Amino acid sequence: MKRLEGLAKGVWEFVVGEDWRTALGVVVAIALTALIATTAFAAWWVMPVAVLLLLALSVWRAVRGSFSAS
Repeated sequence: MKRLEGLAKGVWEFVVGEDWRTALGVVVAIALTALIATTAFAAWWVMPVAVLLLLALSVWRAVRGSFSAS
């Protein structure tokens, strides 16, 4: 049971890491891509836009946090 618990914690740390907001954003982007793919519209653009937005938000939070810590 300890091995299973350790594996679950390792997978959680790998997927979510220190930023649960980014992990949640990726899940939402994948779900949105899947949803749009079932329609007649092109879904290829969702992930690049999501990556750019999530990266910008992550960097913004990191920079904002570094200024408040000093």
